[in-house]
Amino acid sequence: MFRIGYRTLKTGVGTAIAISLAEWLQLGNFVSAGIITILCIQNTKKKSVKAAWTRFLACVLAMVFSTVFFEFIAYHPFIIGLLLLFFIPTTVAVKAKEGIVTSIVIILHIYSAGNVTLPMLLNELGIIVVGIGIALIMNLYMPSVENKLVDYQEKVEENFHQIFCEIIKYLRTNDSNWDGKEITETERLLREAKSLAFKDVENHFLRNENLYYLYFKMRERQFDIIQRVLPIVTSISLTVEQGRRIADFMEELSENIHPGNTALLYLKKLYDMKVEFQEMELPKTREEFEARAALYQFVLEMEQYLLIKSSFKGIKKNEKNKKDVNYA
Repeated sequence: MFRIGYRTLKTGVGTAIAISLAEWLQLGNFVSAGIITILCIQNTKKKSVKAAWTRFLACVLAMVFSTVFFEFIAYHPFIIGLLLLFFIPTTVAVKAKEGIVTSIVIILHIYSAGNVTLPMLLNELGIIVVGIGIALIMNLYMPSVENKLVDYQEKVEENFHQIFCEIIKYLRTNDSNWDGKEITETERLLREAKSLAFKDVENHFLRNENLYYLYFKMRERQFDIIQRVLPIVTSISLTVEQGRRIADFMEELSENIHPGNTALLYLKKLYDMKVEFQEMELPKTREEFEARAALYQFVLEMEQYLLIKSSFKGIKKNEKNKKDVNYA
């Protein structure tokens, strides 16, 4: 399906504005301002600023190198190659390698002119400033991704709920026909959500972290635990009282995914349940012993699951999701 993204739109509009402005200012080689704009428009504000700075620095270095090599040696194609042998390592050393392609355009402009003059250098500087400036202006607007992050949050939580339901079913019946699609889907959702949340950080100059990014990192750690407990659960071949009690606990946990930090409440319930298990009679058969040992390991893993959540401070209310994202 044909679709024009906001970055494509900004690139097209910005390029046209940059070329028009450079032509209006009567700059020579004014179309190069459009090339610089295209190269400087990025998908985040921080990347845009970095791209602008590296290209500006590289272009200034290009003017210095061109003046030295062409004026003091010769205007010859061989000298261009010689210049690049020194220029490229220099731009890499000053961490401006992204600006190499742009700066080569400046080098060729000076080579084509046949001599270096102050007006020509000011012209090239004008092209650079116009191209970079328009790109930075176009990148001032970045669409909000918060609603998308909330969508990811809701889908991840729903998958957690479904996985818990399958665990509960197996603990009670030792039977399941689950296809496990929520596992692969949750892996994908967490990966995409973290990437989007990190992108949101890059669009805020004064923000070094994103609560949604921390949230999805937290859920990713919890998901690792869920993946670890699944083999433990499926290894249980005997239904015991402890398994039914744990299933009841898991059901309450899965049904109480709600605003507020309830992790400490469930940690207390888990602790009380562990104490109660210790006071029960010892297993009478090997099968019961193995089942109870697996269940105890499961309880320890769920304790870690809740501890991870208890350290998360939550996310403030937003327009779409009128609640704190701080679940058990």
